[in-house]
Amino acid sequence: MAEDIAEDILRAIIEGTMVPGDSLPPEADLAEKFGASRMTIREAIRILRTQNVVHINRGRGTEVNRVEVWTSLDAIMRVSAGNSGSTAFVADRLLEARRMIEVGAVQLAAERRTEADLERLAECIAAMQDAAERDDIDAVVEADIRFHDVILHASGNLFVPLLFDSFGPLLVQIRRKTSSIPAVRERALHHHEAILAALTAADQSEARTAMERHLLPEEGENPATAKA
Repeated sequence: MAEDIAEDILRAIIEGTMVPGDSLPPEADLAEKFGASRMTIREAIRILRTQNVVHINRGRGTEVNRVEVWTSLDAIMRVSAGNSGSTAFVADRLLEARRMIEVGAVQLAAERRTEADLERLAECIAAMQDAAERDDIDAVVEADIRFHDVILHASGNLFVPLLFDSFGPLLVQIRRKTSSIPAVRERALHHHEAILAALTAADQSEARTAMERHLLPEEGENPATAKA
């Protein structure tokens, strides 16, 4: 029951019924609203605190935190889906994480990739190009994600792909937005071709540079709609 109550409170925050800085109703009021004991309410609030969705402010009770400090990826994904400002923040932080991981991964891949890896990357680019011409956004996203996944595995480090597992749904969500813009699709294809060329040449430095260029927003671009 505590988990259900925590979910109801989180949903209210995501829907904007409560906003950052607002205080939750007193325990007694929440207990009456949900027909639960105060102990159950405390446990529900504890769940939200472990996700850093709320915090205790002495003298003011339990307050809602800014999305920027939340630690639950699921909660961040859900709030970003319905809030353009949060989407931009999440997309920006996701790009930061991708740069930290993928730039290093592509450098390793330049040294360790196989001919089969290069063939799979070329197939991904061809599939992405074909899907873009058909304006099939889902197919573009699938080929795009597969391209990057091949590189992560080509790094030869078993831990690298695992780092991206929790990002999966968020990557799809954000890429659907970016891939719906023809100019972004075209730029992504150009960058993918440059990355493949560097990997084919086994040039670690150029591979890093190509991936960095791919994952850095163009000047004046919104991170939420800038990259694929």
